[in-house]
Amino acid sequence: MTPLMITLLVIVGIAILIAIGYMNHVVENNKLEKARTKVELNDRLRRCGEITETFPGQLMTPALKLLLTRLELNVCQRLLNLDKSSSTVKARIDELSALVAQGESIPVNNPPAPIQTEAKAKDVRFLLEALHGQVTRAAQDGFLPANEAKRWIREIRHILVLLHIEFFNNLGQHALQQEQPGQARLAFERGVQYLRKQQDPQVYSEQLQYLEKLLARANSMVLTNIAPVEGEVNELTQGLKEVEVDADWKKKAIYD
Repeated sequence: MTPLMITLLVIVGIAILIAIGYMNHVVENNKLEKARTKVELNDRLRRCGEITETFPGQLMTPALKLLLTRLELNVCQRLLNLDKSSSTVKARIDELSALVAQGESIPVNNPPAPIQTEAKAKDVRFLLEALHGQVTRAAQDGFLPANEAKRWIREIRHILVLLHIEFFNNLGQHALQQEQPGQARLAFERGVQYLRKQQDPQVYSEQLQYLEKLLARANSMVLTNIAPVEGEVNELTQGLKEVEVDADWKKKAIYD
């Protein structure tokens, strides 16, 4: 065997080793990418399920329920492509496909969950933020057309406004029931200010007028509670009268 042939064999051997190493690298990268994608899809599936199951019934519409079902179905179909033998995912796809086929006749079984505390309002806001993320990602993936995604982003913002309206109204009404008109006035005032700051306040003109009437009512109650009963003399009112007399005397002494 000539030195040239030996050199060629060595070069070929090195090339084969490099090729094997590269193929192993590609295979490992594909495995890692598949595992990463699977984790991401399972997280999206979990978030879709959480929104679908825990979203307050008074804010959940058939259209929104249908959207969430479609998003979940899309994720399940992508998961099935990664693991075609998963009977659990196949069964879930069948369930979701049957629901999607009903269109906006899809059943909405979410029970109403009144927004009566700041903590509850934050929980629902977090759900809306998660929904916003799911819609944005579905648009990036090409599952939702851009115009539909934009429409749903607007709808999510609208639901966020409705959430605040309900929260401020419930907060104020509860304060009135507890005979705390000052706290009620504060809640209604926050609601009015919030609606006036909206980009298109005319859309919420009816709700704004309603909160303004409640604010006026609460303000009237506060003023009524503050005003002393006519003819009533107590230590505070008597003290104020004495201060006024004293102030008048001092003015008279100065100007005289």
